[in-house]
Amino acid sequence: MKLYGGIESGGTKWVCAVGTGPDDLRDETRFPTTTPAETLERAIQFFAPYREAGQLASIGLSSFGPVDLHPASPTFGTITSTPKPGWAHTDVVGPIRQALDVRVGFDTDTNGAALAEYRWGAAQGLDTFLYLTIGTGIGGGGLVNGELIHGLVHPEMGHIRIPHDWERDPYPGFCPFHCDCLEGLAAGPAIEGRWGQRAETLPADHPAWPLEAEYLALSLVTFICTLSPQRIIMGGGVMEQPQLFPLIRQRVQGLLNEYVKAPRILEQIDDYIVPPGLGSRSGVLGGIALAQLAAQENNG
Repeated sequence: MKLYGGIESGGTKWVCAVGTGPDDLRDETRFPTTTPAETLERAIQFFAPYREAGQLASIGLSSFGPVDLHPASPTFGTITSTPKPGWAHTDVVGPIRQALDVRVGFDTDTNGAALAEYRWGAAQGLDTFLYLTIGTGIGGGGLVNGELIHGLVHPEMGHIRIPHDWERDPYPGFCPFHCDCLEGLAAGPAIEGRWGQRAETLPADHPAWPLEAEYLALSLVTFICTLSPQRIIMGGGVMEQPQLFPLIRQRVQGLLNEYVKAPRILEQIDDYIVPPGLGSRSGVLGGIALAQLAAQENNG
């Protein structure tokens, strides 16, 4: 049986796996994101034995970004203007493809996770939905009419501008490009910068959580009114706080004020704004799903 390699490339860590899907992961490893050369070499060494054994059909890379996804571009396969030190303008596809001589599927980490959720998780049976990750950064992806969202570059949902009530929240935001965009106000580093301690150490009744829910709900209402997703899936480390989902759902309903006449929002919101069906594995399984797409395109 041919196997597929999946990579979840994050700003904090990389996760690599080999298999065919969530019920068939043969091997997995994770390691910190250090320098590009060291990190890419560790990924290549993980997959090398499977390639040498003739088992590896293709690799999929779900990457933090921004990235260049246009195959005709001279910088295709690179991470572009990322704030991650040392990683701007780094080719991540080329070294993997050259070292392992396999086809490499490439997309954003959130589009990859969305594809995995579409195949195996909380988006099965849907054709238009969003996947958001709320962690060290904030990103969004998804499918529209059954196709991954691409375009001029790719979605940058974490960098939309949202209302900032300076009296309620004097924190200026941490995004190096925009300061108080969604990511600058609501990602993990913003919570730590505002309150002086990491999100996971804050108690469930801390005032951080209603404020966080407010910012996230404001963004969801924007996405609902522009893209009309059939479901919104929210993953990432910050969303592991169980008290957040009820707060966000309630605030979304309040902000929409019954304007969007959809039963899923009015009556079934617990089934509309949901955690990933694949849990923390959405990202690396997204890599495997991208690898399978790449192999199908090659065969086609």
